[in-house]
Parts: sequence; C-alpha cells; structure tokens
Amino acid sequence: MTEVVPGRPVAPAAAASAVPAGEGRQRRGRRGLLGENPLGILFSAPYIVFVAVVFAYPIVFAVWMSFQDYFFAAPGAVVDRPFVGFANYVTAVTDPAVWRSFLNVGIFLLINVPLTVMLSLLLATALDRVVKARTFFRVSYYVPYVSASVAVVAVWLFLFSNNGLVNNVLGPLAPDPSWLVNSALAMPTIALFVTWKGLGFYILLYLAALQNVSKELYESVSVDGGGRIRQFFSVTVPGVRPATLLVVLLATITGANLFTEPYLLTGGGGPNGASTSPVLLIYQKGIEQQNPDVAAAIGVILIFFVLIIAAVQRRFVGGEER
Repeated sequence: MTEVVPGRPVAPAAAASAVPAGEGRQRRGRRGLLGENPLGILFSAPYIVFVAVVFAYPIVFAVWMSFQDYFFAAPGAVVDRPFVGFANYVTAVTDPAVWRSFLNVGIFLLINVPLTVMLSLLLATALDRVVKARTFFRVSYYVPYVSASVAVVAVWLFLFSNNGLVNNVLGPLAPDPSWLVNSALAMPTIALFVTWKGLGFYILLYLAALQNVSKELYESVSVDGGGRIRQFFSVTVPGVRPATLLVVLLATITGANLFTEPYLLTGGGGPNGASTSPVLLIYQKGIEQQNPDVAAAIGVILIFFVLIIAAVQRRFVGGEER
C-alpha cells in the first residue's frame, strides 16, 4: 500500500488508492446517475417538465383513451368508460375516410419533402455566396415562415381561386375545376403552399450547416478542374448530410401533422375529402362527431406511421454511422 506523506505531492494512482473503496463507488454511482455535470439537469429540468406535460402525458392519455369506450362528460361527472380492447382501432382501419386521409398525407409528403430539401439547399447555397444585400434576401425568405397562416392563406385563395390571378395568367390552360376544388390538384396545391411558407426555416438550417463545410475542400475541387456543379455534389451535399437528415425528419413530422392549411384553403378537407389529413380527420371525429376514442386510435396509428417513415428515412438518408 502506498504511504501518503504530508507535504509531498500525491500521484494520481496513489491518490486513487488512498480514497476508500466504498466512497469511490458512491461517487461513481452518483456520476453515473446524474452524469458528468449534475448542474445540467437543473437547467434542463424546465424543458423536461414541459415535454412531459405537453407531449408525454397527452400521448399516454391518448393511448389509454383508444382502448376505452370514451366520451366527453361534464366536469366532475363520474361515468363508466369500459375497456373495449382493439374495437376503436378496428373502427378506424375499416373506415374508408381514414385510409383516404393517410393517402392524402402520403401524396403531400411525396411532394413537400423532396421539394423542401432541394429548394432549401439550393437557395441556402446561393445565399451563402451572396455578398451584397445578404441580410435582405435571408429575411425575405424567412418572412413567410413567421407570418400568420390566416393572412397568407388569404393571399393564396386570391391567387388560386376560380377567377384568381393564376387562372387569369394561364387562360385556357387553367384547370377546370380550379386548383383548390379539384380532387386531383387540391393536395398538390396545399403541398406547394406549405413548401413555400416553411422554406425560410429550412434555409436557415442549411446556412448554419454550410458554415461547417471546409472552404479548402472547395478549393481542392476547383484545383482539380471542378466547376460549381461538381463542387455542389462533391462537397456541399456530403458536407450538409446531417442537416439534410434533420430537414427531412422535420418536414415529415410537420407534414404528418398537417391541419391548418387544408382546413382553411379547402373549407375542411374538400372536395369530398380529397385534402383531408389524418389530424384534420381526428378533429372531425373527436370534436365535431363526438367520437374521441376513435379519434385517439387514429392518432396512435398516425404516430406509428410517422415513426416508420422516420426510421426508413434515417436508414436511407444516411443518418446512421456505419
């Protein structure tokens, strides 16, 4: 055993051996439980509480509700809500409106997510090279994202209505019926609107990612004779790959929760359910039709739908390290 002499520096190994074994285990146990910096838990506690109250509890309650014969009652009233097993899920999956809503949101995601990734990356790359009026252009793209949806929807209704500006410009090429009352064009039009409105946020994500791409890589490709297009595909695209995964996931989650746009643009999912999203259908089933248990079952199915898509995207976009 190493002897500790007062006044002489103690080597790390000797100091470690001088600490009682029980006390060392207690310290390691506390470090493992609270992490390397326990103070971080204190600072993150408000957000943890926020997530638990706003997200975790409603999800758990929705899962419980989906297995009950649940209905709304007066506050304080004691009513019987019996367990019904998977009956609400059977009702949901046998409803053609539910399948139609998931098909609609699938069409929306197939249009919105690729457009969001391509346009935001291209515009972010262009803005990153702009020297003059850089702030003006960045703010211009971000303004629609922070604008109230009701105000922006009014502009799009003016543009894409039957006698709107777009149809007047197209003349005989304008679709009949018009964009938002056409079963084949209603959801693609909404997808274009959501893409345009949210583009500024994703551009900012890519602009932040571009700051971490080494400029020497662009110079190396340039020395080898590569132009702007080769630099984009050989340096920019691989360099912002983590940001691309984030953009894809966020766009997917946002699109799966589509509600405001079809509700306002098409008067609640028209024509004939062609633009009804699962979240809008949940609102209609749970609030308007007073079937919250079936609505909760649709919500749980939607969660699994988003998780499956996110897992596939993470696998193919390249978020996992190999």
